Amino acid sequence: MIEASDMITAEDKAKELVKYFTDNIMSFLNDRMKDMNAKMCATKVVDELLHYSKQHGFIGLTEFYEEVKTEIKKL
Repeated sequence: MIEASDMITAEDKAKELVKYFTDNIMSFLNDRMKDMNAKMCATKVVDELLHYSKQHGFIGLTEFYEEVKTEIKKL
């Protein structure tokens, strides 16, 4: 059974995705460009998840990733 403490928040997922792409983007980019590109990559991943979720009727997942997308924009 999944406990509430095991659940990741939309904000935490947004940070996790952006950090993943920031850490893996080419080192010759300055920090501002890395951040901008990382957010674009993370947003693309979320858009793909949203598309899939909506196609297959995963309502809870769709709502969560809409929140993640909002949190990415705030970073």
